[in-house]
Amino acid sequence: MEAKKLTVGCGWLWIKQGIYLFKKSPVLWMTLCFIGILGLIGIASIPVVGDPLATLMFPVMFSGLLWGCHALEHDEELELAHLFKGFQHNTQQLVTLGGLNLIGQLMIFGVMMLAGGTALVSLLMSGSQVEDPAVLVQAVSGASFAILIGMALFSVLLLATQFAPMLVSFDKVSPLEALKTSLRGCWRNLAPLSVYGVMMMLFAVTASLPMMLGWFVLLPIMVTSIYAAYRGIFPGAEIPVEASETPATQTEETNDGQ
Repeated sequence: MEAKKLTVGCGWLWIKQGIYLFKKSPVLWMTLCFIGILGLIGIASIPVVGDPLATLMFPVMFSGLLWGCHALEHDEELELAHLFKGFQHNTQQLVTLGGLNLIGQLMIFGVMMLAGGTALVSLLMSGSQVEDPAVLVQAVSGASFAILIGMALFSVLLLATQFAPMLVSFDKVSPLEALKTSLRGCWRNLAPLSVYGVMMMLFAVTASLPMMLGWFVLLPIMVTSIYAAYRGIFPGAEIPVEASETPATQTEETNDGQ
């Protein structure tokens, strides 16, 4: 599956489209995201197996929110049942995708340990809070090269997993191929994705004041805007149409202007 190469302005356009989808059912969107986060936190709190199990289940739960985006895009109602729709469509493939993500994380930690970050990785994987700040400072100070390598590799993994759940859910792509396709799509669209990322970081700062309350709004907008980005980048995508703007037309214009 070939990805479109879009212009830098599409990064802001995706956010506008995400806000449009969010405004169609804001209260239910906040409810769905809140329940989803609580569910993942509950899974992660299970001793020993919690964190890896949450990683395995994340694509399944995220897929349900994506189906909610799909419903709103096609003028259907957003429902509480959408949160569990990932358990009804391609569940095994989505869990496999989570497994590949988990393996990727473990491999990156292994590379960081080989690069001299053993102490830091041990702290990160222990899951326990570091009570002595000096221990953390010592672990970080002795792992500068490992941190740089880890940041680079985790960035690649993030790009590979960015659109993979959508490709598995809607395009029936295999998990491994979805990771490769997502990575290629993100690489071709680093400019608009960079704009999108910077804007979201600015929104995150604002959402954190006061008392993190703005995250109730920002989290669902992040979901809906990532869905809009997926629909814009990959072939056959039907961008959500806003009353004041037709994104699909604008996408065609950006392609013509290249």
